[in-house]
Parts: sequence; structure tokens; C-alpha cells
Amino acid sequence: MPRHELYEEDGTIEKETCPRCGDAFLADHGDRLHCGRCSYTEWQ
Repeated sequence: MPRHELYEEDGTIEKETCPRCGDAFLADHGDRLHCGRCSYTEWQ
């Protein structure tokens, strides 16, 4: 996904951030959200 598609019109970011790291985005893998920095995973 191109970086510009992550932003809303008002400049906010629509991706979820990691609750552990705080500044890392969670990657959406369909059945889970995953942080590449600390390996935090949320199953959907």
C-alpha cells in the first residue's frame, strides 16, 4: 500500500498503532494485526 493511502484528508493516520511500542503501526494480515518491531499480535 502506498504511503499516501494511509492518511485521511485531515492528515490523521487510519492505521492502528501497537499498544506496546506506541509508535509502530500494526500490519493487517487479514486474520490478525501484527507488529514487526515487538511481535505483538491481535487475532481478529
